[in-house]
Amino acid sequence: MTAYADFQNHIAELSDLLNAISILKWDARTQMPPGGAATRGNQLATLSRVAQAHFISDKTARILDAVEAEIAGEDPDSYRVRAVKQTRQYYDIVRRIPVELTARKATLAPVSEHVWSEAKKNNDFASFAPYLRQMLELAKQQADAVGYEGHPFDALVFEFEPSVNAASLKVLFEDLKAGLLPLLKRIVAHDKPLEKDLWAREYPLDKQKAFGLEIAQKIGYDLERGRLDIAPHPFEISFTRNDVRITTRYNLNYLPMALYGTMHETGHALYEQGVSAELTRSALTTDFLGQYPVGGTSYGAHESQSRLWENQIGRSRDFWNVHFDRLREFFPEQLADADPDLLYRSVNRVRPSLIRVEADEVTYNLHIMLRVEIEMALLEGSLQVEDLPEAWNAKMQEYLGVTPPNDSKGVLQDVHWSGGGFGSFPGYTIGNVMSSQFLEAAHQQVAGLDDSLRRGEYAPLLTWLQQNIYQHGRAYDANELLVRSTSSPLHVKPYLAYLEAKFTGLYGLS
Repeated sequence: MTAYADFQNHIAELSDLLNAISILKWDARTQMPPGGAATRGNQLATLSRVAQAHFISDKTARILDAVEAEIAGEDPDSYRVRAVKQTRQYYDIVRRIPVELTARKATLAPVSEHVWSEAKKNNDFASFAPYLRQMLELAKQQADAVGYEGHPFDALVFEFEPSVNAASLKVLFEDLKAGLLPLLKRIVAHDKPLEKDLWAREYPLDKQKAFGLEIAQKIGYDLERGRLDIAPHPFEISFTRNDVRITTRYNLNYLPMALYGTMHETGHALYEQGVSAELTRSALTTDFLGQYPVGGTSYGAHESQSRLWENQIGRSRDFWNVHFDRLREFFPEQLADADPDLLYRSVNRVRPSLIRVEADEVTYNLHIMLRVEIEMALLEGSLQVEDLPEAWNAKMQEYLGVTPPNDSKGVLQDVHWSGGGFGSFPGYTIGNVMSSQFLEAAHQQVAGLDDSLRRGEYAPLLTWLQQNIYQHGRAYDANELLVRSTSSPLHVKPYLAYLEAKFTGLYGLS
């Protein structure tokens, strides 16, 4: 056996362990009865210990030494070299994290997530606060173990978005604010009620699911390798490209919740299902830090696809010109007095609101900014957990001009902190910015793409995305993907131009 074959087998075993962990996490969020939370934590802790011990073992070190010698002199841009280089990088990082710290986090997560879910239902932040405090302490310990030069947030965001840190995010946020806030001010000044409120009507949930699943398949979701379930907070998770699962949630009146939740998670799923088969169970489809063994290179790159399909495709005028009649077949009474234009305007209303996952495209990133700023304050100790609801409400008023009436619609609305996902939020905004760069490049490089999208034909766009992004798995970091496919690193101009053009037209702005 060659050294590289030995390396592949060793990492494949790690991938299998991480996939087993992810299956237990999926089950905990979708199927597990409430009484199973504590024992599920023990199961996850055991498997997490085994996975980390496997990865940081002396055997891994010997395998890396041997394979590095074997591939010396090979093309540095090849998958082989990149797989070994990335594995060495993460081996050096994961060795710094105590196994027991990983196990404690794994034990706590399902219990904490269950307590969060109940606290959200009951508007009871006090019941969740002790678990959040424990998760925050574990996050601080992990940051200290990994190490950082600037801010403890830097060590945690690396797990999700290696190309950014606290300092670079502040610059990105300021660039976005410079374009978003004036646009929002103009929109609010021109806003007026729509002639009909489509969300004052009831949309049966079974039909919502059927239509959403039909759209997911139309844009490319393969149900032979995927499924759709219900969760309190929508998510996508994969166990190799051959088993990619999505969830959504439903509201009897607010049709966009489930539909765009499904489209958002389908965007993630398309990325996972589009990874090259040759990368299955390899270092280039394994998250060595143990969040999920995702094929995507970063949360931002992944989010670029969910936001692209949800917003730039799913909320476009072309989309509803094509699909409105089919939607009315599902809901003939509810949409009897509606047309594609009204639906287009209804799903694109800009309104400073309380809930991030229901936020419009103009205000969405303000929700992300306040969460990142709060995380940084929690990690550096300038904000305490018990003061979090008050700080949250103050920032909501500062950024969006609204104050949550209760904690369920405020600080308790997101699942991320309950599972220890400190550092994950920036990926949403980075994904928004990247989505416009990718779509702009696709329009430049794919002949007739405008016409195909107007006809509701999504294969040409999906093919371009698969060739330029999905197939590579984790081989290239987010900025490399951008430069390779768009000839430009991350920048906000295409995204702000897209928002300016779309909402100037929608609201008749001058």
